[in-house]
Amino acid sequence: MSSRIFLCCCLSVILWASTAAEAERRPNFIFVLSDDIAQGDLGCYGQELIQTPRMDQMAAEGTRYMQGYCGTSVCAPSRSSFFTGLHTGHCPVRGNYEVPPEGQLPLPEETVTIAEVAKAAGYATGTFGKWGMGFFDTTGGPQNQGVDHFFGYNCQRHAHSYFPTYLYSDDQPFLLPGNDGKGVGETYAQELIQNDMLRWVREQGDQPFFMFYAITLPHGRHEIDDFGIYKNKPWSNTQKAYAAQVTRVDSDMGELIDTLREQGIAEDTLIVFAGDNGSSFSPNSELGKLFEQASNGLKGYKRGMYEGALRQASFAWWPGTVPAGRVDDQPWAFWDLMPTFVELSGVEPPEGYETDGKSLVSYLKGGDAPQRDYFYWELHEGGGARQAARFGDWKAVRNGPNKPVEIYDLANDPGETKNIADSHPEQVQQAKAIFKEAHRPDPNWPLQGRSPEHAEKAKEAWQIKRQRDKTEWAPENAVKLEDVIGK
Repeated sequence: MSSRIFLCCCLSVILWASTAAEAERRPNFIFVLSDDIAQGDLGCYGQELIQTPRMDQMAAEGTRYMQGYCGTSVCAPSRSSFFTGLHTGHCPVRGNYEVPPEGQLPLPEETVTIAEVAKAAGYATGTFGKWGMGFFDTTGGPQNQGVDHFFGYNCQRHAHSYFPTYLYSDDQPFLLPGNDGKGVGETYAQELIQNDMLRWVREQGDQPFFMFYAITLPHGRHEIDDFGIYKNKPWSNTQKAYAAQVTRVDSDMGELIDTLREQGIAEDTLIVFAGDNGSSFSPNSELGKLFEQASNGLKGYKRGMYEGALRQASFAWWPGTVPAGRVDDQPWAFWDLMPTFVELSGVEPPEGYETDGKSLVSYLKGGDAPQRDYFYWELHEGGGARQAARFGDWKAVRNGPNKPVEIYDLANDPGETKNIADSHPEQVQQAKAIFKEAHRPDPNWPLQGRSPEHAEKAKEAWQIKRQRDKTEWAPENAVKLEDVIGK
């Protein structure tokens, strides 16, 4: 064989190997869930007082969604809907269920989570921020649900303080110097969480990774270490803090993007950003009035079942794959992200895998959203379950198990201003059938209201929380901050 022929053969093999490796490369997947951020908080959705330049840029470089739906309209079940790929008629967490002394109702052992799917596909898995799906000694602890590394707050009650006395690195508690958990202190939790997240991303190298970044901001309490550009605004301290919290989310997202680009993996990484519910405040509240969070004309806010409570701020960013500058008005929901990741990773899901979702891969790349029979939501509060369904452009709401079904035509009335149930009996019956079909009975979530056990646990949990706050409590086995940061 001549040297020229031999060289051509070698080049062909190299090119084939390079092409094959490129074809086999699986994208990193990052889901960022900002607690209580709403469409009306971001400049790309029309906010004029709060500055969000990095997220506005991400939305311009990717696709922004006008009808992206949350899991339901409070945090624990919304997070759990994403993590399990189930809507809240099937999800094992359908409301905030506080457990003493620390943590929330745990995900059951048999539940297949998106982190477990990622591990089955050979991905590294990390979760940062707020967990709230089970304490470490339960089946719902992050290490028991497919998470390699966790950093932040396990319990959402604990996460009400941005200057807590302690956080967790995996299951190891560590102390935050200069904090008493009662107000602004010396060590800002979000700074530590952000830095650990960036460190973990840098450590992955060529290893594909799945990351769930459950940012606590801008949820109350509205505390921050610096009002920043809002310091001299003629606003209340609460208003300044809220604006600074949203802008801090923005700058932290900018740092994440910069890190991905520095590592040379931006084009290999899909980021989906979302809020865990729609608008967080009444339009008549101190924050609602100033920032006009609900200026998109939608009805309702957190803990409700109307569009303003269920449509959240969301965009997808994946340079070269997700179309830039697209603004899309088709509906999707959190539980769709599980089958989306299954398709992207190419994994055969573990035994027990179940999802209510539809893969969004084609949609993310510029196609149409998948068709389905309906979307469904439940939210279990003290007075009984609220339910909602969307089928086509029809929207049904029942604000309690004994309340009448309301019907709205979203195509002509997106603000849900006119309940047309009386003139649309067929849609009322269709909604009732969906409510019955989509609700899987669960002893933890009776439609009529909290069980006595649930009510007693919640009462005890909050009593412990208040007592711990008074005494600046921290776990006995908590180590010093430098013992964790220095690892």
